[in-house]
Formats: sequence, structure tokens, C-alpha cells
Amino acid sequence: MQAREYKPCKSRYDSTRMMKSLQYQGTKSVKLVDSPVPLVTEPTDAVVKITVTTICGSDLHLYHGCIPQLKKGDILGHEAVGIVTEVGPLVQKIQKGDRVVVSSVIACGFCENCKRGEWSCCDTTNTSLAEVALYGHHTSGLFGYSQTFGGYDGCQAEYVRVPIADVNLFPVPNEITDTQAVLVSDALCTAYHGTELADVQPGDKVVVFGCGPVGLLTIMWSFFRGASRVIAIDVDPQRLGFADKYFGAETINGKELDPVETVKDFMPGGPDKVIDCVGFRFPETFLHKLQMKIGLETDSPNIINAAIKMVRKNGRITLIGDYAAYANQVNIGAFMEKHLTINGGQLWPHKYYQFIFDALIEGKINPTVIFTHSFPLSEIERAYEQFDKHEGGIIKAFILPDELYLQSGEEMKQKVIE
Repeated sequence: MQAREYKPCKSRYDSTRMMKSLQYQGTKSVKLVDSPVPLVTEPTDAVVKITVTTICGSDLHLYHGCIPQLKKGDILGHEAVGIVTEVGPLVQKIQKGDRVVVSSVIACGFCENCKRGEWSCCDTTNTSLAEVALYGHHTSGLFGYSQTFGGYDGCQAEYVRVPIADVNLFPVPNEITDTQAVLVSDALCTAYHGTELADVQPGDKVVVFGCGPVGLLTIMWSFFRGASRVIAIDVDPQRLGFADKYFGAETINGKELDPVETVKDFMPGGPDKVIDCVGFRFPETFLHKLQMKIGLETDSPNIINAAIKMVRKNGRITLIGDYAAYANQVNIGAFMEKHLTINGGQLWPHKYYQFIFDALIEGKINPTVIFTHSFPLSEIERAYEQFDKHEGGIIKAFILPDELYLQSGEEMKQKVIE
């Protein structure tokens, strides 16, 4: 079987070997349970033993039950680094024992979209009819992100099966640590993808909505690309302080100040680019809260509308925070009359990973500053709760298998940043 003939299939498991995996149980309920270890199921598969995983802000959409076709028992997680323990007979580039990044996006490498380098638009790794009904087309499969995105087991586990391993595993250079590498699965690539889609250029003035991990890294990449100013908007004072202290952004607290009017004061004429790293889950008005509650819309448009109003004429708006389906009352008139461009999409890690490895090795970026906490896998339920509530100054946590956590130094078992 060649990868070009790939058709998603259900994983096979070794019922004689058990592992720990984090499974969805219902809204705001996840549980670490015993489940069988996955096996190579197709000849192009590999199995990876996870050495570090993490919780992504988009995992909270799942945690809150906001993603279609999420079912009890689904294994969550899509960011991981690990050691290859098994490979199928048709895997050529990846070998048993390799230390690898698991790409959060599952691509085939052979369809027309993959050939164009549009990896998360892959035609073959997701056969969800529900997604076709919602979006008109398939997008790629994603690890641990519901049946709508392929139904693949996630990476918040001790082992994960990786389809088309030669495409979806990235060997990690020796100079790069696991905590650096795990960000290449998603967060670092998503943030860079946002600045690519926004076409951030030297001298640009940029506004970033959201100071979670991806928002902070988007600030970092914007300055890396030569932005002259970056304004970060959030409602969490601790996260805003983090954006200022560690990434040099000017900040606006959206609870205390009107973002549109304040940006006008900060940047007369408006920013060149606005990048939304928040997404759909946060309605502000009573009308939108009601519409979401009764199912008249799935997504809040308030950030999109704020971006439309604040960005300069002929400016660009990029959406990399997740949106699920429909939003009412979008200011389409202003979008048209101001001659704006809006784009967005899931990351293309296969396109960026080597560039990011090089930037890490050369010391051009310092993304691991966002890791404020660490947890053993046995405490991942607590990590979800703390991350969801923004407790204890948490920005992002890395999760280690219990045996590795016990072997790590004290600095790994405490906050990385006080």
C-alpha cells in the first residue's frame, strides 16, 4: 500500500498491554483511564511512546463540549514528542528509536493540497460527512479532536499511533530539547502560520487578540518578522502582564477599555494587521449569548467585528483562533467598504518545522518561556482544571510521563517562571 492510497481506518490495539490515556467524559469532565496500547495498523504507520505532551488552548473547546461529534471515551491531545517504538513495513524515513515531533495535522503528502504545501487542507485523512455538511469540503485529520476531524486517538497518552509516519513525524535534532520540540507540534507553527497569513512585514503595526500561548507566540513571531509595534488585547491581567514583560507588547485590557476606541488612540488610522488568536467561544452581548444558547449560532462574532472596525482601510484580518461554524451579525458592510482581506486556517506544520528548528538552534527565538507549569501525566485532570480557570498564573503546562517526572530535577516539578 502506498501513502497516496491511504484511507483512514480504525486503530488496532494490543489488549494484553495497557497504557494511561486522557479521555473526554462530558462537559468539563476528563479522566485518565487504562486503555490498550495502539498497534501499527497500516503499513505506513508508526507507534510513538510519548515523552512530553501538553494542553493546548483549543483543547479547552473540547473540554467545554463545543466541538461537534465529540464523544465520551475520545482520547484528547494533539501536541507531543516521543520515541518511535514500532514502524510499519512501508515506513522509509522514520526508524525505531527516533526522537520525533508528532504533527498535530495528519496529512497524506500526495493529494493536490499536500503537493501545494497546504497540509491542513489534505483531502484523504478525514472522511467526516459532518464536516462536509458544515464546510463543503473535508479538511485534514487532527489528533484527538473529535470525529468531525477524523476521529483519531490523541496524544495525551503514553502511546499514540501515527498514520503515514514518514509525513507526520519530524525527527528532532539533538540540539533541541523536548520542551522546545513539543511546541512545534502546534503552538509555534500555528503562531507563525498566523503571521504568514497576515503577511506581517517590517514596519507593520499589529494587533493580536488573545494572550494565551498561541497569542504570545504570535506576538513573538510578529516582532521576529519586523513589526514596529504590537498591541495585545486580553481580559486577564496576568496574561497581559506576561505579554508585556516577556514579549514587549503594548497591552489593552478588554474588560476595562473598549478595544476599538483604545486602538484608535494607540494607532491613529488603525493597525495594518489584526490576528485573532481567541476564536468563537466568548460572546459578549446578551443577544449573542442567547443565540448561542438556543442554537441560532455556534460562534461569537464580537472579535471579528472589533477587528473589522479597528483595522486600517485595506488592512488584513487573520483568524487562527478556532471557529466552529456560524456567526450572526458580522459587519459585512464595513468589511466590503473598507476594502479588507480576511483569511484564516489551521496550521501547516510540515511547511514550517525545519525553519523553526533552525531558529531554535540559532537562538533566534525563546518560546519555552510560556511554559509556566509542569505536571505528571497522573495529574493531567488537575492540569486541565487549572488551565481552564487560569489559576496560579498558568500560561502553558507540559505533561511528562510519571516516571520521567519523578526523574526530572526539582526545577521541572515547579513553575518554570515565578
